[in-house]
Amino acid sequence: MQQPLYNELAKTYDSKYIKLEKAFYLQDTLTVAKQLIGKYIVHNFNNETVVCKIVETEAYLGLNDKACHSYKASPNGRTNIMYEDGGLSYVYIIYGMYNCFNVVTCTKGVPEAVLIRAGEPISGIEIMKNRRNAKKVIKSLSTKNLLSGPGKLCIAMGIDKSLYGEPLYGNRLYITNGEHIDESKIIATKRINIDYAGEDANLLYRFILNDSPFISIKNIK
Repeated sequence: MQQPLYNELAKTYDSKYIKLEKAFYLQDTLTVAKQLIGKYIVHNFNNETVVCKIVETEAYLGLNDKACHSYKASPNGRTNIMYEDGGLSYVYIIYGMYNCFNVVTCTKGVPEAVLIRAGEPISGIEIMKNRRNAKKVIKSLSTKNLLSGPGKLCIAMGIDKSLYGEPLYGNRLYITNGEHIDESKIIATKRINIDYAGEDANLLYRFILNDSPFISIKNIK
């Protein structure tokens, strides 16, 4: 079992910062998508560390899901990392400018992943705000909307294509135990902006922390 990381601020060992082991990511994708709610993303880069709590995810079930990038796609293209064992980072660009961070799931040969849609800032908030301001995304920032969308989250957390394939149980970009969230507080809804997926657009594969002010879009049934 991994030891808790030492929290310099609290001057104590903190179980919230124990890294998830690879076995966590080898579970089925819907299970991972739900269990990621409440977990912490930690990114260490250029001597700066930022931490956020995951409050919104979307599951994408590979060859059986018309909304998934790997559905009818070549395994040799941008989705090739999804064909590896779970626990790797899949980062892609949307609208030619925004990065999206995904967690590869399942075992080798099953190209599935979980999109991290939104987070609650935990540590390094001023660093996050500076990164968002530098990109001139919005004129004013509040903690509530700092990470309230996959593109915003990647900017603030410093996640880009250089992290494609990064092991999420390593030392640069990783996910930890975070906070225990009772399953009754996790709500399933339809995913966002996937009308092209036909009947699969109606699948309840988006998971949110109920009543969280940090999610990207509210009132989706």
